[in-house]
Amino acid sequence: MLDLEKKCRVAVVQMAPVMFDKDATLKKCVDLIKEAGKGKADLIVLPELIIPCYPFGLTFGFTVGSRKEAGRADWKRYYDGSIVVPGKETEALGKAAKKAKAYVSIGISERDAVSGTLYNSNIIFAPDGSIASLHRKLKPTGAERFVWGDADKAYFPVVESPWGPIGNLICWESYMPLARVALYQKGVTLLISCNTNDNPEWQATIQHIALEGRCYYINCDQFFTKAMYPADLHGAAEVEKLPELVCRGGSCVIDPYGHYVTEPVWDKEEIIYADLDMDKVPASRMEFDACGHYARPDVLKLEVKDE
Repeated sequence: MLDLEKKCRVAVVQMAPVMFDKDATLKKCVDLIKEAGKGKADLIVLPELIIPCYPFGLTFGFTVGSRKEAGRADWKRYYDGSIVVPGKETEALGKAAKKAKAYVSIGISERDAVSGTLYNSNIIFAPDGSIASLHRKLKPTGAERFVWGDADKAYFPVVESPWGPIGNLICWESYMPLARVALYQKGVTLLISCNTNDNPEWQATIQHIALEGRCYYINCDQFFTKAMYPADLHGAAEVEKLPELVCRGGSCVIDPYGHYVTEPVWDKEEIIYADLDMDKVPASRMEFDACGHYARPDVLKLEVKDE
């Protein structure tokens, strides 16, 4: 492991999108990046699919063997809110990262520039405003497969930073043991998970991963309510069945020993700041290093097709 800068200030942005509204959500994201920059953050993390939103509870008219045209109209609305990378939206986000002088991680619904397929993607911008990495979710979870395709590239990128390699797993990718190992093999010291997962079991999962990977785990969730959905969706009856609090958040930061640096924040929007002691990463690997002295490459080996 190369020498790491001693301190990294992280801003975890637990926020609500302006649901289905790409332009309004983009403006909100840019404003919050600027605010976190004023808070002297080195790394700013925004949630999964924050642009244009995570369409929790919607089926888009899909049933086994058939589709409803009203659902197709809602899907097209979501498609129109998804963004091409690179494009004018990433240019605006890059400018915000540059102004903040920070690395910025953000989850988006990515629209392929050639095909009509959408991907659940995460972008990390460098402090100069350039796109440092793009990661597409390997396998959309459950009914997410109605909306987003499997990653066809950008499987396990890492960003080399002054605090070591920054990696990203989107939501339930964190449950994939081999995906975690693929990033451990690259020496990640900061593991970002943008997600929409507010169940209590998730907290146990992320503490375990931080402890297993001997890295800081940055858990960034959304907060949004039923009242935030557009009233004119064709799937309004599906929205009506949702609880008032659809996603409660739970964003937090875990240290390499599995302990909370910041406790989970629930039921509100908030920028959560954490000052990370990067010396904890190498110190924590004294007794356990998953892909180093505690590995048995003569017995167990992971082959990664990282194209």
